[in-house]
Amino acid sequence: MVKIRLTRGGAKKRPFYHIIVTDSRSARDGRNIERVGYYNPVAQGAEKRVELDVERVKHWVSKGAQLTDKVAVLYKEAAKAAA
Repeated sequence: MVKIRLTRGGAKKRPFYHIIVTDSRSARDGRNIERVGYYNPVAQGAEKRVELDVERVKHWVSKGAQLTDKVAVLYKEAAKAAA
């Protein structure tokens, strides 16, 4: 099964997440199919908190990919900002 989920990066106490499309059996920070955006939970000032390619997410969902709970919330936020 294909999932759209977060993979962690960044320094200790400064998380940064890439939003990726991957096989559900692969490790959290393992191999991915495509990177569709990022999420920066500690963004300040002019930094972007969420950057997401909404069209690519729609494409993958139409192919049967499932969003994790957090990515679904971020997707709604990004879709609202794009509209």
